[in-house]
Parts: sequence; C-alpha cells; structure tokens
Amino acid sequence: MRNILWFFGLVIVGLLAYLALWPVAVRPAAWEAPENAGYTGDFAANDRLTALDLIGLDGRTGPEDADIGPDGLIYVATHDGEILRIENDGAVTSFAQTNGRPLGIEFAADGTLYVADAYRGLLAVDRAGQVSLLTNQAEDGRPVLYADDLDIAADGAVYFSDASTRFGAEANGGTLAASVLDLVEHSANGRILKFDPATGKTTVFADGLNFANGVAVDEASKAVFVVETGAYRVWRFPINGGPGQVVLDNLPGFPDNINNAPDGTFWVGLVSPRNAIMDKLSGNPPLRRVIMRLPDAMKPAPTRYGFILRMDAEGRVIETLQDPAGNYALTTGAVTLPDGRIAVTSLTEPRLGVLGN
Repeated sequence: MRNILWFFGLVIVGLLAYLALWPVAVRPAAWEAPENAGYTGDFAANDRLTALDLIGLDGRTGPEDADIGPDGLIYVATHDGEILRIENDGAVTSFAQTNGRPLGIEFAADGTLYVADAYRGLLAVDRAGQVSLLTNQAEDGRPVLYADDLDIAADGAVYFSDASTRFGAEANGGTLAASVLDLVEHSANGRILKFDPATGKTTVFADGLNFANGVAVDEASKAVFVVETGAYRVWRFPINGGPGQVVLDNLPGFPDNINNAPDGTFWVGLVSPRNAIMDKLSGNPPLRRVIMRLPDAMKPAPTRYGFILRMDAEGRVIETLQDPAGNYALTTGAVTLPDGRIAVTSLTEPRLGVLGN
C-alpha cells in the first residue's frame, strides 16, 4: 500500500510540475477583459439567421470571405486554397488556386482580385485567375506572417491586416491554431499594413493591435475600420493620419470580418461567443500558460453560435442576425449581394449561407 501511495504521489507531483513548468509558445501579457453583458441590449438574442439558404461548395470548406466580381457573381475564399465562383444557377467553379490559405478577398475597380492569404501574404488575381504575389514583408523588415483581411481605398491603396507578427498561420498549425495562441498571449503584436500598387511599397499604417482582423475602408476613403478580435472591438483610423478611435467596444463575441454595406453601414461577423474562463484569467498570465499545457480537448475553442451585426460609421448597432443553435456557425461576416440578399460567411462550414429579403 505504501508503494502504491508513493507511486500516485510521484504521478501527482509530476503532473503539477508539468502544468507549472513545461515550456509553451506563449508569453501571456496581463490585461483586463471588460465585463461581458452577453446577449442583452443591442445584442439581445434572436433567430433571424436560422432562415439561411445554403449553397454547397462542392466539397470545399471554410468560406471565410466573399465578394461580388465584375461579372456580378459571388466569389468565395476557401480552406483549400481555392477561390470559387458561384454561377447564377448555383454551380460552383474554381476561379483560382493560391496554394495557401486565402482569407479576405476584395475586387478592385479594374477587376483585379486582391487576396489576403494567411500563408503567402498579399496576392493579386487577374481576370484569368492567374495569381501573383504583391508583398510578404513590410518596409520595416518584418515579414507578413498572417495576412487576414483587406480593403481598397479610392486611390488604389490596399490596406490589409497582419493579424499576428508572433504566431504565423502556416508555422503554427493553421489559422485557427495560430489565432488561439495569439489570443491567449494577448501581446498586442497585430498590425495594419498599406500596400501602394504604384510604388510597390508596404508600410505600417497602424500597430499594437490584439489580433488585427477585419478591414474596411469607408465609402469616402477617409477612414479605415479595423476589427481587433482579441479586445472585442472595432476601431476607426483616419486615412490621412491621426490617432485611431474605438467606435464599437465590449462585443459579446470574437469579431472577425467587417464589410461595407451599400448604404454606408458595415457588416461585422462574430465567429464565437467569448470564453468566460479566459476573460476571468485575463489578468493572470501564469494560469493562461497552464491552460496551454492542457490536452487540446481542454484548451479554449470556438463555440457554435451564428452572429452577424450591422453598425453605422459611429459604431451604433443597427441590427443583429443570430442563430443561437449554431446550425450555421463560426460566422466571419456578411456581404450584401446585388439583389439585396445577404451572403453569410464562415470559418469552417462546407457551405455558403444566403439570407433572402
């Protein structure tokens, strides 16, 4: 009996030593998560997102972002590296293959499709589907490790997010795994870059963000709206310089993409509700390191809950569309289609959601 007790005692000591001392990739920073009011007030739960029509992607998954091409058709980025085109009859064809992980996509006025590829950087796709690399490094010498989303200003400049300069998407097991590392660390290393097609230069437009994610340039090209996923908020940065301003704060979930709507408002997707445990541990870096030593099944993970919202340029929430049951979940954002319907995108779903008028 004494030997058995000794054995279990050693096992317990070993487990405690592992949880306390085993090296992990993250170096968590202390911060104070705002109190989460949950799905109340402007964010009160509803089921408006449960009426989606679903368009199959012919075996592909993860329609992270979508845009309308010069031909009026829907184009979608997928986990497989492909940019898909959805024909008027619902048929799906392959438009381009980036050989990476395309996330944000946006057509320019000349028909060029710009792509924020998490593995490769900022790409351009011509009308024939030929892919070229525009930039994978800023002028400060730091490589682009996690290109996430983008938008194009009236002068042709492309603003795009480098979500994490600490945890590259390709080097850390993919976009989701790398995002978890960055969100747990919370070291404000994300940034927004500006690519000038005329000069080929890539400069830092804004930095110090906790997982810089969605990017949208307003209709007048006077401001860049940026989603800061790790802090549950949306910023507005003047294009001509000056400090940024938080316009929407303390969201009940992790915001992802932001896209312009035709009336000057913006669609924002919440990919998952917030994690109560991680919020409570925001000021406790040692315990956040312990979390990262747990088995993968016990680590923070997204919760299935569909949620998109529409806000105005001042950050006022106009409406939310939700699916608490998570039938179509990990919602990254929305795009208004030419006929007024709404295309709803997702981090992981095998189909694209479309909400009718």
